[in-house]
Amino acid sequence: MHTPDTDAATSYSLPAEIQEFCDVARRIVREELVPLEPKWLSSPNHAYGMRELPAIRAVFDAETANRIEKVARDTGLFYLMVPEEYGGPGLGMLAQVAILEQLYTTPIMLPIANVPNILYECQGDQVERYLKPVIEGTKVTAFAQTEPNAGSDPGGMMQTRAVRKGNGWVLNGTKMWISNANECDFLMVQAVTDAEKRQRGGITMFLVDRQNPGLRVEVPGIRTWLSTEAKQHVVHFDDVFVPDEDVLGEVGKGFTLGQRWLTIHDRLLRGPYALGKMQRALDMSVEWAKQRVTFGKPISERQAIQWRLVDMYIDIQALRSMTYEMAARADAGEDVRSEAALVKLCSSEWGTRCLDHAIQVHGAMGESLDLPLTLWYRVLRHTQIGGGTSEIQRMLIARKLLGK
Repeated sequence: MHTPDTDAATSYSLPAEIQEFCDVARRIVREELVPLEPKWLSSPNHAYGMRELPAIRAVFDAETANRIEKVARDTGLFYLMVPEEYGGPGLGMLAQVAILEQLYTTPIMLPIANVPNILYECQGDQVERYLKPVIEGTKVTAFAQTEPNAGSDPGGMMQTRAVRKGNGWVLNGTKMWISNANECDFLMVQAVTDAEKRQRGGITMFLVDRQNPGLRVEVPGIRTWLSTEAKQHVVHFDDVFVPDEDVLGEVGKGFTLGQRWLTIHDRLLRGPYALGKMQRALDMSVEWAKQRVTFGKPISERQAIQWRLVDMYIDIQALRSMTYEMAARADAGEDVRSEAALVKLCSSEWGTRCLDHAIQVHGAMGESLDLPLTLWYRVLRHTQIGGGTSEIQRMLIARKLLGK
């Protein structure tokens, strides 16, 4: 199995503390995770959408899974996305994207406290019941916005309603394509609380326990080409009562919270998610091209192969520069909604193109499930749809260009 060589990912001067984290992440990938890739790739037990800890526990024996988790915690990488007030290093977005790029050069998901940024809106005992358990990996959450007829236009088309009753709310409706719905401990659910205002003050975010009476997750989940296990589900809410203390943030501000989650987790962080895979695919392709001989010479000497490698390199360099700049602008306090849409658009489309080149360079071997290339192609192609289609990202960017 090829060992990733992604020094180019941090070739320009990053702050020393960020570079140190990147070096640690790269060493863990090379020494701890890459040797385990054959086992990971041959296992049917991991699936797209699974959280990191459940995934490694599903694939590896307890001793191996515990060792990986210990490495993550001992090095501090487990908490790399956690603010200082909750025990993390308090790293900014530039640091996070640089480090995550290193971790994404392997298909094995190093366990980290992958906490939705909006969960830091927890107040009072919500912190102990929801936030801290997610940070420590003892609870898993799921984000429930999409509905059968409200995917690209959730604000205007959302049908799930929450009606005031006593000291809480009663939820009715259906959500769809919800990752982790059958494995999570609770869901972050958007529901309409004011049909007139909708996304402008009429949608609220609720923390809903999966065992709440009236909440039903359809099992099995929705089968897709992303993995052998169906990890995306339809979720029904039939007179589900949620007390006032389980409202996340303010009543009516749930759509804003959802957009904040999408901006960072499902758009800006798609940059490093794609970059790690793209860089590893390029490294693998260069190595393969040098050793693969046809008609008496390595295919690396053929212009058709060279140009594919160059096209991959161009996409990686452009996407890396874009992603790091947008992350730095987020750290500076800028509104990066349009910029995050740009990162998602380019990472999904260029990432898919890059993996397509890699598979073609490898020829028949590129289709082998012993390599991560086809797995990465599938998940990157999915990002042109999940979290907002490429067409939606272009609409968001156009709004900024046109001053809307």
